[in-house]
Amino acid sequence: MSSISLRQIKKSFAGLTILQSVDMEIEKGEFIVILGPSGCGKSTLLNVIAGLDECDAGQIVIDGRDVSGLEPHQRGLAMVFQSYALFPAMTVRRNLSFGMEIAGTPKSSIGEKVAWVAKLLQIEPLLDRKPSQLSGGQRQRVAIGRALVRSSSICLFDEPLSNLDAKLRAETRLELKQLHEALRSTMIYVTHDQIEAMTMADRVAVMHRGRVEQFAHPQSIYEKPASLFVAGFVGSPAMNFVEGTLDGAGRFANGDVSLDVSGYAFGAGPQPGKAVLGVRCEDIAVVDAGVTGSIPATLAFIELLGADALGWFDSLGKRFSVRLGVEEARSMQKNVGLRFNMTKASVFTAETGQRL
Repeated sequence: MSSISLRQIKKSFAGLTILQSVDMEIEKGEFIVILGPSGCGKSTLLNVIAGLDECDAGQIVIDGRDVSGLEPHQRGLAMVFQSYALFPAMTVRRNLSFGMEIAGTPKSSIGEKVAWVAKLLQIEPLLDRKPSQLSGGQRQRVAIGRALVRSSSICLFDEPLSNLDAKLRAETRLELKQLHEALRSTMIYVTHDQIEAMTMADRVAVMHRGRVEQFAHPQSIYEKPASLFVAGFVGSPAMNFVEGTLDGAGRFANGDVSLDVSGYAFGAGPQPGKAVLGVRCEDIAVVDAGVTGSIPATLAFIELLGADALGWFDSLGKRFSVRLGVEEARSMQKNVGLRFNMTKASVFTAETGQRL
C-alpha cells in the first residue's frame, strides 16, 4: 500500500488550462474515485499521476518520494485503460505474463503470479484463449489481471467499465470492490458515472473545469454538496433548486413565498443576500394544498419506476422532482402543496455558488 500526495498540480495544452492547482492527499489502501463530466480534467490528472503526461507545475509525492520527474515505469504504478489494450495475437496467459517477461522476472515467479491472478479473477478457463474469443467483461478482467501481476501498490483505472453493458457494469463494480477489499491496494478510479463513484469509493473527488470542487466521503457529497455544481451533478434526478433572497433572521424568500430556514446548519450563520435553496427529491413531502409551511404546486406528470415513483410538480416557475411511494403516486391530486425538509436542505450563495 502506498500514499499519494498531489500538490498544486497544473497542466495546460496549447494555452488551454486543463488542471488548476489540484491538491489531494490519498491515504494508503484507499479506493479513490475521480468523478466529473467529460472535459473536466479527470483523465488528464490520472495520466499526470501515471507519468504519461508531465505536469507544468506542482509535485506528485508517493510514499514521501517526489516522482514528478520520473518515467512511468519508475513510479511503481499499474494502469487499466478504457480500451483494455490487450495484445490480440497473444493468449490470455501470454497477455498476463508478457510484461513480466520483458522485465526479466524469473519464469517460476511468472507462472505463480499468472496462476494467482487467474484464480483471483476467475479467468482460469480462459488462459489459452485469445482476446477475440472473450466477452467484454472477460477482456476487462484480463486487463485488470495484467495490472495486478505487476504487484504494484497503486492501481490506476481510466473509465474501465464504460464499454460494458449495464448488467456487466453492475457485476464488475462489485468484483472490483471485492478485489480492493481483498488486496487493500491504493486504487484511483476515473469515471463520469456517479453510481460507480457512490457505490465503490472510500472518498470521491468531484472535478469541474480543472479543479477539485469537493473531496469527501460519497454520502457527505450527496448530503452536503460544497457547491451548486456538485449539488447538480451528483444525484439522479438532480437536486431541486430555487433562487431567492436570504435575510439575517433565517428566512428564505421567493416572491410571495417565505420559508423558514432556521433549522438549516449554516457554516457561519445566515448571510443576507441573493441565495439558492437546494432540496433533494426524497426530502420533499407532498401535502394538501394550503397547508401551512408548504408552497402551492401543480402535478405535471408521474414516472413509475417499479419499487417507487417520481412525481414532477410545477411551482415557483420551476419543475420539482419528488420521490413518491407507488400507491401515493397513483392517488395523487392535481393541486397540492410541497413541504421541504429544511434540516436536509442546502443553501448556496448566488454569487459564488458555494455552500453557506
